[in-house]
Amino acid sequence: MTSTGGSHDRLPAALRTEALEQLLTERGLIDPDVLDGIIATYETHVGPLNGAKVVARAWTDPRYRQRLLRDGTAAIAELGFSGRQGEHIVVVENTPTVHNVVVCTLCSCYPWPVLGLPPSWYKDPAYRARMVREPRRVLSEMGLELADDVRITVRDSTSEVRWLVLPERPAGTEHLPEEELVPLVTRDAMVGVAKVAAP
Repeated sequence: MTSTGGSHDRLPAALRTEALEQLLTERGLIDPDVLDGIIATYETHVGPLNGAKVVARAWTDPRYRQRLLRDGTAAIAELGFSGRQGEHIVVVENTPTVHNVVVCTLCSCYPWPVLGLPPSWYKDPAYRARMVREPRRVLSEMGLELADDVRITVRDSTSEVRWLVLPERPAGTEHLPEEELVPLVTRDAMVGVAKVAAP
């Protein structure tokens, strides 16, 4: 089989990224310290950990949960999370009978302040097209099996409205405090392609 691409097609993305960063640094086009700061921001300050804190608070504070479901943007801002791509976030709750899942059919609109940067599968055209047409099958392929009587609602994220899923709290965690619940919550559960597993 003949490849139409160059040898770079066989290099892992991480190596290509590292080579590009080195080249740009050597030519004085980027400052590695600034780049490291941006990466750290999205890994630790702007990312799924923020969303996990929102979810854990909602699980342990019924009044906060009500505010979150009524006005997601304002309730999320109460915890200090706001900014670009988070101007209007609507939060929907998964229950034993209703399962919400988020997709952006046009591009990759995503609530950065609470989920960080979107994963590659979220931006993939196949995910964007198929999740709308056959959500149960796509979720199954991603490892999430839902009972036939669970209604699946697909939420289309746009530049005007970004969605965040409040996942079901796993059974057996009722005794856990908020800080111990945070590590259980995953990005995938807040997009709706997974459930939160008990520890």
